[in-house]
Amino acid sequence: MSIYQSDIEALTRSCQENNSRWGNVDPENVARMRAQNRFRTGLDIARYTAGIMRRDMREYDEDASRYTQSLGCWHGFVGQQKLISIKKHHGTTKGKYLYLSGWMIAAMRSEFGPLPDQSMHEKTAVPALIEELYTFLRQADARELTHLFRELDQARKSGNEVMARGFQEKIDHFETHIVPIIADIDAGFGNEEATYLLAKKMIEAGACCIQLENQVSDAKQCGHQDGKVTVPHEDFVAKISAVRHAFLELGVEEGVIVARTDSLGAGLTQKLPMSKEPGDLAHQYNSFLCTVPICSVDDVNEGDILIKLDGDLRKPLRLANGLYRFRSDTGEDRVVMDCIHSLQNGADLLWIETEKPHIGQIAGMVNRIRAVVPDAKLVYNNSPSFNWTLNFRQQVFDSWQAAGRDLSGIERSLLMSAEYDASELAEEADRWIRDFQRDAAREAGVFHHLITLPTYHTAALSTDELAEGYFGEAGMLAYVAGVQRREIRRGLASVKHQDMAGSNLGDDHKEYFSGAAALKAGGGLNTMNQFG
Repeated sequence: MSIYQSDIEALTRSCQENNSRWGNVDPENVARMRAQNRFRTGLDIARYTAGIMRRDMREYDEDASRYTQSLGCWHGFVGQQKLISIKKHHGTTKGKYLYLSGWMIAAMRSEFGPLPDQSMHEKTAVPALIEELYTFLRQADARELTHLFRELDQARKSGNEVMARGFQEKIDHFETHIVPIIADIDAGFGNEEATYLLAKKMIEAGACCIQLENQVSDAKQCGHQDGKVTVPHEDFVAKISAVRHAFLELGVEEGVIVARTDSLGAGLTQKLPMSKEPGDLAHQYNSFLCTVPICSVDDVNEGDILIKLDGDLRKPLRLANGLYRFRSDTGEDRVVMDCIHSLQNGADLLWIETEKPHIGQIAGMVNRIRAVVPDAKLVYNNSPSFNWTLNFRQQVFDSWQAAGRDLSGIERSLLMSAEYDASELAEEADRWIRDFQRDAAREAGVFHHLITLPTYHTAALSTDELAEGYFGEAGMLAYVAGVQRREIRRGLASVKHQDMAGSNLGDDHKEYFSGAAALKAGGGLNTMNQFG
């Protein structure tokens, strides 16, 4: 017996037991509503999606071609449309996630207005967006099932039992739009207790995966900007532990923690950790500092801090703002130490923020990490902050130059110019870009590829194109030809925006509740019918 039919029969028994009071309840209608509301709470979602991520991580360990992907989003509708499109074009959501970007929340969701990515936005906006995303994804489930239920009813009405069984099979094997969200908690918005409290809210909203970075919380910068300040390892580990405690307290034992290191581009630290014995992590952290030897008391100024390193008394160089500077050649070494220590202390995945998308650079660090932790895996930011075209054209140029090819007439510094767009070099660079995710998964341990803020840019681009035409000579044709007709030709469900907003779903509910007396919106005069 099908799951759907089994639920109907169980509800039928319940209604019969309460027949005098529930005579106006149709058990099949309730079964439909239950199917449309499979996930009752955010914790249901978090436990379900954590299981998905853990399964995907195991599959990647067995076969690196089975990497996963996501796109960042800043609104529930945007996330919903991505999953609808994924199911339409690829037939399944397997391996496809959503990314919740702190940058996007700061720039698009703060009550202060647009803000830079510096943790100045309301921390409550993070769990609020998680909840919003899952509200829209659950509505996508309900909407799609509504259409299946209507098709089932039509098949029954026409007496076509074969078709009816086919629709019931689709209902029983319906694939939900609910997928994992990798959620950005920035640097924790405060100390470890603040991190724990916010993590709880995020998990309760549905987050199965939380990404935490090793910057100082109150000095946090975007990973692709200057001025980043990292914290000593014990401070970061305390916050990783806080997130793990939150997962375990809420019963999400498979919850995933992504430890992000910004050390590659961070040249500053706020405090010096206390070393308990030579060679410990605090000693290693301090050994990366810019220091000068102290030969006499005359080398010490008022307020200077001195440390003993490898038997020598040294003075760390301190800036006017009180921060300490690392040596410029230590970035990769600090990244490797960050990653190994994070994995050994509760993190599940790594995020190495880089200044360019270069597989050789990423693989060089990952190979060093895997020498200690063999199953180390990365989440990698395929960031719009990179100029992908210029970076990869320069990488191809450098590769060809190393191979001895004649590059006379090609100016490396001008490769972004449109005059190179049709060149052999540009075509090869585009092939490298196309294959980047696949190659990085195989060669550099990248389990998950994401684009942090794609819809920020797609919204700006599509709005620019519409505004240019609509307020120009094209007028209404700019919308009709550039938007609506393209929606129709591509089969986008959004062209029926009333249905997308839940009009048909609401009509069905009204009929469940009021029967023939229901006042429904989907009749013959509804202009949505013009779209067939």
